[in-house]
Amino acid sequence: MKTTAGPLTRPQAARRSRRRGFTLIELLLVLVILGVLAAIVVPKFAGRTEQARITAAQTQIASFSTALDAYEVDNGYYPKGKDGLIDLIEQPRDTPNWHGPYLKDVPQDPWGNDYLYECPGKNNPSSYDLMSMGPDGRVGGDDDITNWQTSGPRR
Repeated sequence: MKTTAGPLTRPQAARRSRRRGFTLIELLLVLVILGVLAAIVVPKFAGRTEQARITAAQTQIASFSTALDAYEVDNGYYPKGKDGLIDLIEQPRDTPNWHGPYLKDVPQDPWGNDYLYECPGKNNPSSYDLMSMGPDGRVGGDDDITNWQTSGPRR
């Protein structure tokens, strides 16, 4: 068995130093592989983000509906007007049977817009209309999230 206890010769040192690092080709190959993986994975997650926001808006509308129904049970009617959601937090002067607050706060929709509430509703004349304008931030179109049935495609 031959062992080298002394310093390395020049050819041995050159061979060993070549083996230590990655070559430029190896680094470029790794970068290309990472780029391809990113190109496949990122779009899939980007679409999920928008779907998560839509689901969050639907869940918030359901929470509002529960609070509005509790208000109606206590008072015999839903809060009137366009600012009725505030009545779920602050007691109006003309509601002696108010047992709220029914919500901690009135959040904005996942896109940073206020929810639109109207009572009596145009689409639900015997109760209320509640809507998020959706991703485009405008009333109308197939991206609005509402508490009534709309005709048109849903995402």
